[in-house]
Amino acid sequence: MTNETRTALDVRAVAEWSRNVTANIEKVIIGKRSVIELTLVALLADGHILLQDVPGVGKTMLARALARSIGGDFKRVQFTPDLLPNDVIGISIYNQKSGEFEFHPGPVFSTILLGDEINRATPRTQSALLEAMAERQVSVDGKSRQLPRPFLVMATQNPIEYEGTFPLPEAQLDRFMIKLQIGYPDPADERLMVRSQQGRHPIESLPVVSSPEELIRFQNSIGQIHLDDSLLDYIIKLVSTTRHHRELSLGASPRSSLALTRCAQARAALLGRDYVLPDDIKAMAVPVMSHRLIVKSESILRGRQAEAIVAELLNTVPVPVEGPTR
Repeated sequence: MTNETRTALDVRAVAEWSRNVTANIEKVIIGKRSVIELTLVALLADGHILLQDVPGVGKTMLARALARSIGGDFKRVQFTPDLLPNDVIGISIYNQKSGEFEFHPGPVFSTILLGDEINRATPRTQSALLEAMAERQVSVDGKSRQLPRPFLVMATQNPIEYEGTFPLPEAQLDRFMIKLQIGYPDPADERLMVRSQQGRHPIESLPVVSSPEELIRFQNSIGQIHLDDSLLDYIIKLVSTTRHHRELSLGASPRSSLALTRCAQARAALLGRDYVLPDDIKAMAVPVMSHRLIVKSESILRGRQAEAIVAELLNTVPVPVEGPTR
């Protein structure tokens, strides 16, 4: 990040932005405030989201409501085995009148890209997203093209149905900053949802409460949130402990440390603080780290899951006694 793009961060403005966007999305996604807040953390931290959940719980609506709230455009791609990379990133077509090739951008050129059932596409098509997610650019016919900012990939996959799917490779899973589950609504919330959609769907009248420019300004300044050295050591210890855990065949990568740091800073800003607390790190550890771990087969047979292992680490790795003094 250059000095030219770094501006002073007003955490009160970020907190107000969070409240406004959250309240707006809650007109569509009822009873899932914690999921919405984690989504905003990833958005503010300039990361991508993997939504692993059963059909019909509101994954598409969450993406659409988020795009509408921040004044961005929304594109959806249904991933299928016959989907080609060019269907995602775009293609160059020869124009006979001009005698030149013209680039026709794919849906990846959007603010919010929803990759629905991403694990149904072939590895070749899945990998087409790797450069876009990591480098914020795509390469077509040997030419690199920058993606617009802000840019967020929200990819979904069904945790129940595995027939005809291609599991995401570790390299792609590592590109997702956090993994979320929306889950079924409570009966009372489901009743409100049904009532609210008996007429016109609320997504059609959802107002714009922010702008892409405002979000970019916040994203560029999130690194200013103070992180005490003791808390940085705590993050490194949490991540490094997974690399020699007896129940894991693959621990968290250094990208996990970067993601956990940035998410903790983003959460602090959303709560109106200009410094990170241990609670910020603890709140983000499971959604940031769990999908980057591979549990040994014998542990899986015993019913062990990565989320539970990360939760146990939070109880065993000592928390710094003295936090930031700001």
